[in-house]
Amino acid sequence: MTAENQRENVRIACEQIAKVAPGNELVIAHGNGPQVGLLALQGNAFDAANPYPLDVLGAETEGMIGYMIEQELGNLLPFEVPFATILTQVEVDSADPAFRKPTKPIGPVYAKEEAERLAAEKGWNIAPDGDKFRRVVASPRPQRIFEIRPIKWLLEKGSVVICAGGGGIPTMYDGNKLHGVEAVIDKDLCSSLLAEQLNADLLVIATDVDATYIDWGKPTQKSIAEAHPDELDKLGFAAGSMGPKVQAACEFARNTGSTAVIGSLENIEAIVQGKSGTRISLDDSAIRYR
Repeated sequence: MTAENQRENVRIACEQIAKVAPGNELVIAHGNGPQVGLLALQGNAFDAANPYPLDVLGAETEGMIGYMIEQELGNLLPFEVPFATILTQVEVDSADPAFRKPTKPIGPVYAKEEAERLAAEKGWNIAPDGDKFRRVVASPRPQRIFEIRPIKWLLEKGSVVICAGGGGIPTMYDGNKLHGVEAVIDKDLCSSLLAEQLNADLLVIATDVDATYIDWGKPTQKSIAEAHPDELDKLGFAAGSMGPKVQAACEFARNTGSTAVIGSLENIEAIVQGKSGTRISLDDSAIRYR
């Protein structure tokens, strides 16, 4: 929630990414949940203004985080390497079932009476969060990345591209007019779609654990080294934690025939070398554990 902490995390990632940059085309996507939450809290503190809509907050965070990634990675790579951060609009479907049952918490917590008042005033959906309440919004599936062509053009010119931050800026058409949507797109599913549309050789989903585990937190826990998507589907990972990452990795592997890896932010070099993380591909019909 601080600029210093955010920059330190970016630096950890960039130190690893810089090691695999030579000889590779790089596209970097990122999350933005804490940053959007912070902007929502800041906006909530200013009583004279209505909160900025989520699509605008998403655009703000894409610029903020992209700036830090460009600077930290640029300090590690040769001066000649160009960088570009792309504000990325992502289309969602108004008929997506997620809009009928919003589940993604966003913004500050409220007492019940305040939450109910805001819901009535602003048309928000609210849900319990501990002994308080929070606003919840839909998390629809990404359908189309509007800026995919300029992303490809930049890659062809040797640029490192930062895009699709936070799952992209959710947008939809009203007739022939495109507009923002009060929703949050899952960043892992959007990254999977992005990697698929770019014909990527490898999708790395970097997180805070070194692999995907079964029986997580139990004495019987084991890390998965390699797996076929069909086998991972049978394990039923939690929707609130590893589930979206596994789903995104499986979809990429199935749709492209290429490999996706889930692993630690600090192990990106080893992941690219095939020495770390959970590798998900169509090459093996079984699961291999470490």
